[in-house]
Amino acid sequence: MIRSTADDFQVDENLGFDPAGKGEHILLQIRKRHLNTEAVARQLAKLAGVKLMDVGYAGLKDRMASTSQWFSVNLAGKPEPDWTALACDDIQFLTVARHDRKLRRGALQSNRFSLIVRDLQGEVSDIEQRLMRIKQQGVPNYFGEQRFGHANLDRAAAMFEGQLRVKDRHQRGLYLSSARSELFNRVLSHRVTAGYWNRAVAGDVMMLDGTHSIFSIMQVDAEIEKRITQGDLHPTGPLWGRGELRTGLDARQIEESVLQECALWCRGLEEAELDQQRRTLRLKVHDLKWDFTSSGEMQVQFGLPSGSYATMVLREVVTCNI
Repeated sequence: MIRSTADDFQVDENLGFDPAGKGEHILLQIRKRHLNTEAVARQLAKLAGVKLMDVGYAGLKDRMASTSQWFSVNLAGKPEPDWTALACDDIQFLTVARHDRKLRRGALQSNRFSLIVRDLQGEVSDIEQRLMRIKQQGVPNYFGEQRFGHANLDRAAAMFEGQLRVKDRHQRGLYLSSARSELFNRVLSHRVTAGYWNRAVAGDVMMLDGTHSIFSIMQVDAEIEKRITQGDLHPTGPLWGRGELRTGLDARQIEESVLQECALWCRGLEEAELDQQRRTLRLKVHDLKWDFTSSGEMQVQFGLPSGSYATMVLREVVTCNI
């Protein structure tokens, strides 16, 4: 069992940079519980007397969790309010500093997770073996259920089929993102089943670890295999959009075959003017630590790069209602 309380699922954002110390924006590091990101953003906007669009954040965080998260508020021409007016049991202000720009989605280096799994069943030795394998090999880099929301894929399908018109730009973006993520997950699932989600095949597009730098390979040689084993390189899958697939040979055949039945969705993403991008098929899990208590609980801690999901790590360890 996980998330029996909000404190069972703790997340801390790492921006990867320090506040500038000057500028018309305020950077706020907030510890929140029982509130999602958008709820806190609305409260900040109301207190500051600004539009919701003047509040920025790097990523979305769950309601049923204890998270330290960064927000920015554009106060151009406005006095700074007393932020502590929002302080309560579920909102704590950790850092308040001036900054020179709005915090944008994705402007986040990593997240640090501390999770508690209760009512643990099964052999501890088996669980430890899985944890050791994850520490060495990583996990498949699936998009998690949070990415898909409630019925977002159904609405995306209806939108692509011309049965649903979506005027709200934010909602439309959510549906497009869900569809794109589903296509990626299908390609990854195929490679997991075939046993090479963490291995290269001829024609793959590789990504350098810790960057978005990619390059194509024709064949898999000893050097490529060595760098994959060392965690320096990762094979990638498609985030569908306009333009040619970067893959060739076997890798291209796999992607085209898996997505053949999704031609309508592919065309819909292209017509929405999204561009082809790549995402790593393998997720490295940083500084993985764990401990088992005498009361049948497991405490696990690890770091993940921005855009990845702790639940996808946890599901490789135990079966539970996440």
